[in-house]
Formats: sequence, C-alpha cells, structure tokens
Amino acid sequence: MSQSQFTNRKDELVARFIPFLQEVKDMTTSTEFEQWLNTKYGIESELYKDLARLTTLGVKDGWAADIEVAGPRYRRSRVVMPSAETLFFSATAVLLDSTGNTQDNPECSFRADDHLHPYGEINLVVPLDEGAALAGPNGWCYGGWTAPAPGSHHFPEVKGGAVISLTFLPAGRIAFDVKPPQH
Repeated sequence: MSQSQFTNRKDELVARFIPFLQEVKDMTTSTEFEQWLNTKYGIESELYKDLARLTTLGVKDGWAADIEVAGPRYRRSRVVMPSAETLFFSATAVLLDSTGNTQDNPECSFRADDHLHPYGEINLVVPLDEGAALAGPNGWCYGGWTAPAPGSHHFPEVKGGAVISLTFLPAGRIAFDVKPPQH
C-alpha cells in the first residue's frame, strides 16, 4: 500500500486495519484468540508494526487519543465509529501513562475507567516507554495484543510508563455505567 494514495494518516490506518477486521469478524475474543493474535500478528509482524506506527503517529499528530479523560496521562478518542466499512467494529485510540500518578496502586500502576465489554474487545498494545505494559486478561502485556472476552469487566491498567492501545470493539459496544465487581 503506497502512502501517497491516502489523504492522511488516519485514512491509512483505517485502510490498514480493515483487512484484519475482515479476518477476525467472526471470531470470539478469549485467551485462545489472544494467543492466536500474538502468534500470527505479534510485535514482529508487518501488521503490528504498521498499526503501531500509524497509531503512534496519530497520537503525535493530535488526531488519536486527543481527548483528555483524566488529564494528559489518560486520553482517548474514537478513530472510527462502527459502520459497514469497518464490519461494524469501532476503533478507539487510548493513551495511558502511569508516570507520576498518585493512585497508590501496586507497582505504581495507573487505573482508568472501569467498564464492561458486552461483545469483547481486541487491543493492539504499543508501549511508548521501555518496560511499559497494559494489564490484559492473561497478565501484563509489554507489546502485542490482549483480547478480553465477551462480558469481561475491568479497569484498564498500565505500569512502567506510557502505552497506546488501539482498541477494536464489536458493534462499538462498551459500557461505562456498570458497577465494578466487589472482591
């Protein structure tokens, strides 16, 4: 794909992830799916490298993860809404940075807004700092993919610095108006 055929990097990002969404559209997020993603499209794959590069450039250019949720260390924005073109997935860019946070969590992690995934979630995880990681259903992800299952409920959590996540949601479904589980 030639960069010259796109009017901007956002269009290039969307064009790059649509074939991926076509491939995964009928798969269900799970531990097995996450393992498959990290085997087939791990950090050394062309898909991972392209999506990571374009999403990171989007954050630097100011069109991805540009809306502050809790200050500059927690930002997000929709890259695309669900549509026929995106096989009814939405894509959201999220920047989380644990640096200097005052939440007093284990490992100095930063926790974002608790939410539920009615239909699951696919996250491309891009560490911006060496040693930065995003918590996933199978532990800390230092780069690669996480795939919380349908009905899963969590606080996005990052440690070791800044991480960008490019999050794909089937039907764009995410619920922030749920109560966190009581442990």
